[in-house]
Amino acid sequence: MRKDSVGYRHNEHSVGLATVHLVWVPKRRKPVLKGNVKLRLSEILDSVAVDNEWIIKAKEIASDHVHLLIEYDEKTAIFNVIKAFKGRSSKLLRDEFPELKKLPSLWTRSYFYDTSGKVSTSKVMAYINDPHHERH
Repeated sequence: MRKDSVGYRHNEHSVGLATVHLVWVPKRRKPVLKGNVKLRLSEILDSVAVDNEWIIKAKEIASDHVHLLIEYDEKTAIFNVIKAFKGRSSKLLRDEFPELKKLPSLWTRSYFYDTSGKVSTSKVMAYINDPHHERH
C-alpha cells in the first residue's frame, strides 16, 4: 500500500480513502475511562491501529465514551474495525484493571459510525447530477 500526494491509498486493484468516525460507550455508560485506564486504553487503541495499518486521525477518550476517526483499508468491514478496537481493549483492560470486572462486560454491544471522506455527500450528488453527464 502506498499513498499519493492527495492522500489516497493505492493498492493492487484499488485507489481510494476509507475513513470512519466511531463512537462507543462502556456498559451502563459508567464513567470508568479515566486516569490509568484512560492512558492504557489510548495505548491499546494505538496498537490496534498500528497492527492493522490503520491511521488514527483523531481520538478522544471521555470518562464515559470513546471517539475515533480512523483511516482504514478497503478490505475491512466497519464492524471488524470496531470489533478489533473493542475486543482487544476489553480483554486487556479487564485483565489489567480488576475493578472493571464489576461490569458484566466493558463495552455495550452498540456503537455509532459515520463514514467520511475528502468530498462531502452533497458535492458528490451535485457532480453525479450535473447535466454534463451523458444521459441515455
